[in-house]
Amino acid sequence: MTGYASVQRALGAAPGQDAPSSRRLGLELRSVNSRFLDLTLRLSEELRASEPALRALLTGAMKRGKVELRAYLDGGDAAALASPASQTLQRLAQLQAAVHEHLPDAKPLSVADALRLGASAGGAPQDHGAELLELAREALKELLLAREREGERLVASLRERLEGLRALAAQAGPLIPALVAQQRQRFMERWREAMQLADGALVPEAAQERALTEATAFAIRIDVAEELTRLAAHVDEIGHLLSRGGEVGKRLDFLIQELHREANTLGSKSATMELTRISVDMKVLIEQMREQVQNIE
Repeated sequence: MTGYASVQRALGAAPGQDAPSSRRLGLELRSVNSRFLDLTLRLSEELRASEPALRALLTGAMKRGKVELRAYLDGGDAAALASPASQTLQRLAQLQAAVHEHLPDAKPLSVADALRLGASAGGAPQDHGAELLELAREALKELLLAREREGERLVASLRERLEGLRALAAQAGPLIPALVAQQRQRFMERWREAMQLADGALVPEAAQERALTEATAFAIRIDVAEELTRLAAHVDEIGHLLSRGGEVGKRLDFLIQELHREANTLGSKSATMELTRISVDMKVLIEQMREQVQNIE
């Protein structure tokens, strides 16, 4: 299911600093439809160490969807322009003088070089893992709420199509007895015509018995009562799963396949255009349900 969440937080003061940092920690979560869980994490280099914990958090909360997480530290330019310590600059000047004694043609340090080297000499980078995880939990909560709202819309759409399947099955049921009676009458008429053409070569009782046997065999071939019964059972089970909630996506996938099988059999046994139309309409509804069910966890 689809969803989006974005959160930001100002960072506190770094160790050894009195003033709070000007940097902000940001995190975005995006989710689009997918039959399986596909995670993509885009983290800045300073946040790379938190990737395993973030993956564990997402896989524990979601089972389906193509999910992208992007985390970043904003305001990096302002942090990079912080003044290096005086001791660091003096040390850089001493090192540059020592290098020039042996390599007089060496290029002098630029301001950018001094800032970069001064930042790297300031110690290990600050660990934002705990803040990032807390931010991820907040964004995940928003994303799950968005997915839940979409899930409610999907359930309403699926229920609407279930009612459509029930209506089509109700139309198909009464067609079979009338069709069997009509075909039986047609067999009898053909056999009477054959008897007249045969000029008494066949025994009328035997001819009538043969006609009844053919009509019975035809009725068995076109009887779809069993398919309609199974289809109704699958529709009821889908409705039950939608009411129960939880992780029902894979069960719904299986039931949709069974619905499609019954609709196909119904079409293969069709002996009238009306029954064929009903089968086609059922398959259209089932295919629409299949596309939506693949988005449900």
